[in-house]
Order: sequence, then structure tokens, then C-alpha cells
Amino acid sequence: MTNNASSPAKIDGRRLRSDRSRQLIIESMLQLIKEGNLVPTAQQVADHAKVGIRSVFRHFEDMEAIFATADELWRKNFEDYLVIIDPQLSVSQRISVSAEHLGNMFEAHSNILKSTATRRWRSNFLKQKYASYQEKIRNNLRARLPELETLSPSKQEAIIGILSFEYWDRLREHQSLSTADSIKSIIELLSSLLGSK
Repeated sequence: MTNNASSPAKIDGRRLRSDRSRQLIIESMLQLIKEGNLVPTAQQVADHAKVGIRSVFRHFEDMEAIFATADELWRKNFEDYLVIIDPQLSVSQRISVSAEHLGNMFEAHSNILKSTATRRWRSNFLKQKYASYQEKIRNNLRARLPELETLSPSKQEAIIGILSFEYWDRLREHQSLSTADSIKSIIELLSSLLGSK
């Protein structure tokens, strides 16, 4: 006699429901952060996803596991902004494109980046990922602007700092500049430091 409880169709149905629940949990956490709740609790994630709190911890041992899975989704968006640009463009053009790419990425993912900054002091995973993303941005900038290599180490570090999220956030939040004005400010500063005409 066939045991219906363990039939392939029932197992596949359970797996599909489990996968859907997992996806809802991740999407809910990201949505809460995008809406401004930079540090959503497991209960808030469960409520937003309309699943029980036990379901959250059944899929993820702890919030670190949710961060790791959410990071996989976010990384794809992040890497879209780090495409290599045409090296034949003038220095001025490459500065403008680089500032616009990073500014638009920072603007689009501002709350995700703030959430990471808030949590990374308590999360080894986020600390390691943050360092990894910083290194990717640094390497991307060196590929886009090889002129950096002709500058003193202190000027190189200043330029890397100007193109950081922390500097972007200061312009936007603390100095109340618009997105366009923030990008313009960065372009003018980089042009001055790189001697671009």
C-alpha cells in the first residue's frame, strides 16, 4: 500500500511551499530595510512576510543566515554598477561616469548600506562582506581611473574616500544636497584632485 504522506508529489509540494516561504522572508527583510526600518527584528520580518516566527528560524538559524542570503540577492545589483567603462574616454568623462554610477548605486541602496553599517559591528559576516565590497569598489576605481597611480598615496586615499558611501551619505543627509548636486560636487572635487580639464 502506498504511503501518501511521503509520496513524491506531497514532498515536492512541501518543498515548493518551503522555498516560497524562505523567499518571502528574505524579500520582507529587504523591503523593511528599504522602507527605513534599518534593523528589523525577526518578529517584524515574520509579520511582514505573514509567516510565523518559528518559520523564520526554521529556514534560517539566526539573523546572520538571513543576511547571508539577502546579500546574495543584493550583490547582483551592486555588481551591475561596477562595469568597466571605455578606457578611451577622457579623464573628465571617466570621472563623471564613475561619480554617476556610484552616486546612483548609493542612492538606490542607501538604506541597505545604512543597515549594513549599523549591524556590521556585531556581525562577522557583514564585516567581512563590507570589507569585500570596499575592495571591489577600490579595484574598480583603479581600473576606471588609472591616473590614480600617478598621485601620492595620501591623494589616492582621499579620492577613494570621496567615492565612498560614507561621504555620499554626508552630502545627502548631513549637508542636504540633492542627488544631482552631490554628484556634481564629487565630480568637481575629483577633477581638481586628478588635474582634469
